[in-house]
Amino acid sequence: MFDKILIANRGEIACRIIDTARRLGLRSVAVFSDADRDARHVAMADEAVPIGGPAPKDSYLQGARIIEAALQTGAQAIHPGYGFLSENPDFVDAVTAAGLVFIGPSSSAIRKMGLKDAAKALMEAAGVPVVPGYHGKNQDGDHLAEQAEAIGYPVLIKAVAGGGGKGMRLVEEPQAFAAALASARSEAETAFANPDVLIEKYIPKPRHIEMQVFGDGTSAVHLYERDCSLQRRHQKVIEEAPAPGMTAEFRAAMGAAAVRAAEAIGYAGAGTIEFIVDGSNGLRPDGFWFMEMNTRLQVEHPVTEMITGIDLVEWQLRVASGESLPAKQDQIRVRGHAFEARLYAEDVPAGFLPATGTLSHLAFPDTARIETGVRTGDVISPWYDPMIAKVVTWGPTRGSALKSLETALEDTEVAGSVTNLDFLIALTRHAGFRQGEVDTGLIARDLEALTAEAPADPRDLALGVLGLAGLAWPDPAASGDLGVALWQPLARRIDWQGGSALLALDSAISARVTIAEQHHDLAFRNGGWWIDGRPHKARIVAHAAGVSVFGARHLHLVPLDPLARGGSETGGGLTLSPMPGLVRAVFVTAGQTVAAGDPLAVLEAMKMEHTLTAARDGIVAEVLAKAGDQVEAGAALIRLEEEQADA
Repeated sequence: MFDKILIANRGEIACRIIDTARRLGLRSVAVFSDADRDARHVAMADEAVPIGGPAPKDSYLQGARIIEAALQTGAQAIHPGYGFLSENPDFVDAVTAAGLVFIGPSSSAIRKMGLKDAAKALMEAAGVPVVPGYHGKNQDGDHLAEQAEAIGYPVLIKAVAGGGGKGMRLVEEPQAFAAALASARSEAETAFANPDVLIEKYIPKPRHIEMQVFGDGTSAVHLYERDCSLQRRHQKVIEEAPAPGMTAEFRAAMGAAAVRAAEAIGYAGAGTIEFIVDGSNGLRPDGFWFMEMNTRLQVEHPVTEMITGIDLVEWQLRVASGESLPAKQDQIRVRGHAFEARLYAEDVPAGFLPATGTLSHLAFPDTARIETGVRTGDVISPWYDPMIAKVVTWGPTRGSALKSLETALEDTEVAGSVTNLDFLIALTRHAGFRQGEVDTGLIARDLEALTAEAPADPRDLALGVLGLAGLAWPDPAASGDLGVALWQPLARRIDWQGGSALLALDSAISARVTIAEQHHDLAFRNGGWWIDGRPHKARIVAHAAGVSVFGARHLHLVPLDPLARGGSETGGGLTLSPMPGLVRAVFVTAGQTVAAGDPLAVLEAMKMEHTLTAARDGIVAEVLAKAGDQVEAGAALIRLEEEQADA
């Protein structure tokens, strides 16, 4: 076994690898970009080495710098995680040439599976079923159209070097083929510098089921399947293991095919064989086809670990250090069911746009396995994938595991950035998903219902108003004392972005909040909140971005700031974003004359719109943001010309 390894990655996967390395007694070396100087994986590692600027091309894709860092720190091996350089065969060759061990497959195996057309031909030769289609070298448009006709519509056009849905088009009739081909080629050229495509038969109700495989270069085993059908635009959202509706016959056929695929290329390490499955009439042994192989650890590997009790990272380290496979096929068992939900900083109402921001509050329940690379106070950077965490649950049955996931998501608390948390919770409650009726089109079919914004509980809103007044943190030992001393009744108006309320205190233990002429009476009794004469289970947290109430639906209230009142401006005439958010609209152009109080732009943050106004009369010198931009707190949006001094 190694003594020290370097992790050529960041975020939650780097932290995940460090955890296993530490448990095995190995020392770890982290690498970091300028944007990740204070990141969690840097703090966790035994050593950390800077490797460049915030853009991946200047840091995490700089293979030579990473290898140099490994040599300088005495690391014997490099673990690539996933993404970045994990499936780059040239990097594998460079690692090996430097006398280091690459914790993953050989460059030869990666190259064999790197292009979809070549991989499918290789799989056909190995007796692995592949989707009917054309995987040839002739890329003439007319020839491809003829092949599509022969396969039979509908068909999928797919970039041979593709991934993540890029360079993929569904074509349902011959007349649409030429335009779809041109579009797919253009996108593939931009994304992969390779415009070549293949044509496949489209499966009308497809499921995405993948097999976790592990090899030692000679033989391989599988660790059962994962169902990754719950996708949006080809991006996985919630994964589970085992697959709903799985039969022993189907599993045996798919498992054998996956092992043949791995052994055909002499695979060593963790890999995933992805299959497309016809889900229209149940799972049938003749109803699955090879899609592609991911020659690395998968994002969703924790669900496999939860049902098998096997640490896949430990297996990676052991096999890379020269050990044979740690277990035989008949020693690997399935126990119970597991789910993984991917929690992202993204703006769901705006079309799932990636979001940024400072995580002013972050808390997870202890009832779930949490894979995360961030902490309270960390920044979701625009440079990288905006994943906050993977929430993983296990149960003896699918129903119990799914209920655990729903509860864990409800108990997850995030403030400071918009997230997809409500969307994930809605998915766990989807009737079809609960029954195991999954396919890759489920989210698209029911997107409107899944993203519908439920109204805030008025009791949560009343509690948030109390928090904005600074009165919602009583001492439980005070038996209901709100923490104020009153000589006479007190009433005041509380304003926040998007609303206003009247708060009345008539004693040190109770308050009345009036919102839109509706009254709510609040008190703190026996360590909990009572609202309108009934106990109310909600948790209130104050943080740098405002006040959050975590109840049945998470509610965030942002107090009005000087910019909202139109009376504040920084030196140099700059109007700054008061918080992380999405620029919804910009109302001015350079050279335009504005008066104090005129609207300049609209910022959406915490699911509310905030109009930024001119602090003084002046002329717009520069417009530094446009509609659709995600901006950090303090980002300059509008600059007015300098005020002229009196003569």
